[in-house]
Amino acid sequence: MTDTPELTPRRIMAFMVMVFGMFMAILDIQIVSASLSEIQAGLGASRDEISWVQTAYLIAEVIMIPLSGLLGRMMSTRLLFAASAAGFTAASFMCATAGSINEMILWRALQGFLGGGMIPSVFAAAFTIFPPSKRNIVSPIIGLIATLAPTVGPTVGGYLSHALSWHWLFLVNVPAGILVTVGALSLIDFDKPDWKLFQTFDWWGLLALACFLGGMEYVLEEGPGNDWFQDEAVAILFIIASIGCVTTFWRAFTRENPVVDFSAFTDTNFSLGSLFSFVMGIGLYGMTYLYPLYLSSVRGYDSLMTGETVFVSGIAMFIAAPLTGMLASKVDLRVMMVAGFLGFGLSTYMLTYMTDQWDFWELFWPQVLRGMSLMICMVPINNLALGTLPPAKIKGASGLYNLMRNLGGAVGLAVINQMLTDRQALHDARLAEAVNWANPEALRQRDLLANIYSQSGLDGTTAALSQLAARVQGQAHVMAFIDTFVVLTFLFASLALMALAMKPPKAQGKPPAH
Repeated sequence: MTDTPELTPRRIMAFMVMVFGMFMAILDIQIVSASLSEIQAGLGASRDEISWVQTAYLIAEVIMIPLSGLLGRMMSTRLLFAASAAGFTAASFMCATAGSINEMILWRALQGFLGGGMIPSVFAAAFTIFPPSKRNIVSPIIGLIATLAPTVGPTVGGYLSHALSWHWLFLVNVPAGILVTVGALSLIDFDKPDWKLFQTFDWWGLLALACFLGGMEYVLEEGPGNDWFQDEAVAILFIIASIGCVTTFWRAFTRENPVVDFSAFTDTNFSLGSLFSFVMGIGLYGMTYLYPLYLSSVRGYDSLMTGETVFVSGIAMFIAAPLTGMLASKVDLRVMMVAGFLGFGLSTYMLTYMTDQWDFWELFWPQVLRGMSLMICMVPINNLALGTLPPAKIKGASGLYNLMRNLGGAVGLAVINQMLTDRQALHDARLAEAVNWANPEALRQRDLLANIYSQSGLDGTTAALSQLAARVQGQAHVMAFIDTFVVLTFLFASLALMALAMKPPKAQGKPPAH
């Protein structure tokens, strides 16, 4: 492949610097999730406002990720990555010094936008500078970072906010970001800038893309908690996103140099790989959300205890990474995908036996299986989606591929939140119907509790009824979690069937003729 740059020790070092930068960018999506209450107290924010610390980052990042392909061709990988890393570092420092929630939201949005410029660049570099014989080493590395970073984010954030303060959730990026910036400027030499592309840059296309992806991310983030289109802002942003969507696709197919190049989707392997990446986003971000939510809302864990419990999946991923690299060179990639999807489905099926008393050890093996299955899936999906594309399409395709994973996470979280709300209300109503004056067990429990509370000087009957109501609500909450895990189990079992129906990927490193 004549277009492949020579692989040198310098370029290997440059790639490792880029991988570390990508880890920072993806980690910061979830690093605040377990510490939002501390940030809320520090900034005097309301409950509605504090959610924007995470939402602003996600909206800005999802806009930048597909845009990075064009910017990489225009500026070169070196300048794009260095500028993104430097800006991300500066924005991180400003987040730490924010004195109000509005300042925090502004700097988090800038942090997310610039962080989004680093993520696709790493995937593009992996499949551009490394020969096919090395991809089964490189692919597990980027797969590990893409899945490990959001998984350990709550753990890292919990430790930092407890041991130091919430400011260190952002200050920890500063020294690392400076090193990444210097390393990128000094080492990256994969390609040259093409500033002529700036002359034909589609500014209207960029605006349409921002409206489309930013509006959709807002609707998916805020819709479940605000009764969807009953909320005026959600309804307006849905209309804006719809207009932006139509305009983005129209300009992409009618301009010579579009902001987003969708031509990679004509490659069957890339299209299927992107679909699997979308569903992997549902599983990755959905489970990263569900575990801490169960531990905090049902078990009453604080951020540190939650972090100590959910770190298991990250350890499992780390252990599985080298194994998946070896398997990818010896086993049919479709077999790996089937095994990974079935393993993930089994991990969620194990959670359908959950009770309100589950603790670290009950969650241990489902987390181990989930972590290992994610890695077994990610390597073949990466190789399938990007490994057979011609080098000229890699940068744009990498942005789209990563966008699909993030969109999968956004859609998955919206559906999961809505399902939890609806199913909890349903189970709560059904259980309340059963716990009535004609139920002898309910009356026995009421009398038993009333006697205990009466001995403490309280109104025994009132306290007993309140306690029974709380039990019903708690059980309904757990049953809603179980219903969600059932749906995820069927989703990943169906993916295993789809993987079997796929055609074997072409020989590695030999892009299809164009």
